[in-house]
Amino acid sequence: MKQSVNIILSGGGTGGHIYPAVSIANELKEKYPDAKFLFVGAKDRMEMEKVPQAGYEIIGLWISGLQRKLTIKNLAFPFKLFSSFFNAYKIIKKFKPTIVIGTGGFASGPTLFMANRLGVKTVIQEQNSYPGITNKLLSKKAHKICVAYDGLERFFPVGKIIKTGNPVRQDLLDIDSKREQALKYFNLDIHKKTLVIIGGSLGARAVNNLIEKHINWLVSNKVELIWQTGKLYYDEFKKYDELEGVQTYAFLNRMDLTYAAADILISRAGASSISELCIVGKPVIFIPSPNVAEDHQTKNALAVVNDNAALLLKESELEMFQTMFKELLENEKLQETLSENIKKLALPNATKDIVKEIEKLIIS
Repeated sequence: MKQSVNIILSGGGTGGHIYPAVSIANELKEKYPDAKFLFVGAKDRMEMEKVPQAGYEIIGLWISGLQRKLTIKNLAFPFKLFSSFFNAYKIIKKFKPTIVIGTGGFASGPTLFMANRLGVKTVIQEQNSYPGITNKLLSKKAHKICVAYDGLERFFPVGKIIKTGNPVRQDLLDIDSKREQALKYFNLDIHKKTLVIIGGSLGARAVNNLIEKHINWLVSNKVELIWQTGKLYYDEFKKYDELEGVQTYAFLNRMDLTYAAADILISRAGASSISELCIVGKPVIFIPSPNVAEDHQTKNALAVVNDNAALLLKESELEMFQTMFKELLENEKLQETLSENIKKLALPNATKDIVKEIEKLIIS
């Protein structure tokens, strides 16, 4: 009798943790159409909405991060941690997973910890160039760790590391052929440069304020803008749609056409965004969020910038924006160099390569 394959995936909090988990699940479903899938997330977080939309069942744990500042919320943290360990234990005992895969986020810590304790095979998919403390601890018992950057043997057992890259949307692999379609979709002027601004799914206050401050200057330099403000800030900035050549969006549904339309991009430096931008191969200015654990976005960006494959503008140096942007806008040689170099960092088969490693564990 053929053994049933039961797969738990845990990841969430941001799209950068959810999207890789869903991509891995979709690829595994192709290989194991009869497998049972269960996602474990954190209650009240984005994954509780996004995962069911992707067609998968999800259970939420009562868990959140420890606030770095002294706050009343931290008083509940020990209780949340105990509750999440207890419920992760119950989920694993009931579901009987063949394998548990963690892609980061609050819920993946307790879920993988309990899977390790119960002797279930586990895989960590580490998106960042600088891992958080949870994955460093989990790596000691994990069976495999799929990474996107070199140099992670500083943090993880070297024999468990496989460099696969981060899962990316497959519709980004051929964006050059979609340029004409993208120009029509966004109704763009072919005689102007298009700047795409991506602040993440929720948005980025500092990036939005920067664009607002320089928007008339950008328009006067014959630059058109596709500006993803994020849903938290859309109502505040949508008034700029009245300017010629400016389009604001809470969320961009057709990222393939967005990237195809872009001549230059401004982006946060989340791991998934960087992996996509390597595939896209356009000139990028990274503005890393300083409000993330271990300042990992700056470290992610530097891994690209140090290969002369992108530009870095720190939030503490935003007064340099006009100088940096004008140099990039007017220097076609620099644009070509950045494009060529960032493309060299692309790992387009990441999802398939991650699933190959998972398969080896399932059948072993």
